[in-house]
Amino acid sequence: MAMRALPSIQHARVREPLALPFVLYVAAFHLLWMAWPFMLYPRLQAFGDATLTYAVLNLSMRLLFWIAPVLMYLRYVDGVNPFEYLKVTRHVRRGIIVAVVLTAINVAGTFARFGLPHLSMHRVTWNSMLGTSFLIGFIEEIPYRAFMLQTFNERFGFWSANLITSVLFLSIHLPGWIALHSWNLPAAFSVFVFGFILGVAVKYADSLWAAILTHSANDCLTFVIFGL
Repeated sequence: MAMRALPSIQHARVREPLALPFVLYVAAFHLLWMAWPFMLYPRLQAFGDATLTYAVLNLSMRLLFWIAPVLMYLRYVDGVNPFEYLKVTRHVRRGIIVAVVLTAINVAGTFARFGLPHLSMHRVTWNSMLGTSFLIGFIEEIPYRAFMLQTFNERFGFWSANLITSVLFLSIHLPGWIALHSWNLPAAFSVFVFGFILGVAVKYADSLWAAILTHSANDCLTFVIFGL
């Protein structure tokens, strides 16, 4: 299969219509994952959310539903090199630098708001370290700030694409908040703004590592260190 030219978030000029397979992917992904906290998550909790079994099953399902479809779509539908298209292999150093700067700002802001954290070993589990602190950025940024943002950008331009992607990123969190009775407006606003900033970071760095590392560091800081 011939490999088509890779569009760039920064230099996209042609506004192509959204392909039907992409629209179906976005709809199916969100509908299926919105069922997760009500159908699969309670069964997964039966293993105990602090166990290695829980962490392995949780990460395996996330890789299966979040990452595998994107890689297969890009390879077999669009006919491109997935990791090049997703900006995983380009400008890695620049992406790391942007992530370090954003994380430093995040750390300073969190300490300014909440003071010193009350550290607890109860928050250190297999899942919080492997998932929340290590792989969460990779798992969630591949579909959103890499695949969806870039594809929407080809049709609508960056700022509209970033807005759409940030709304979708927020929407994927809502079912879990509802199921766990943890919904609140400030948290929703924070997730939306955080997603939008990550999109800008990827645009500036031209590297997905800016979002991957910033995202993982933020979740570790928020959930493991501060327990917010």
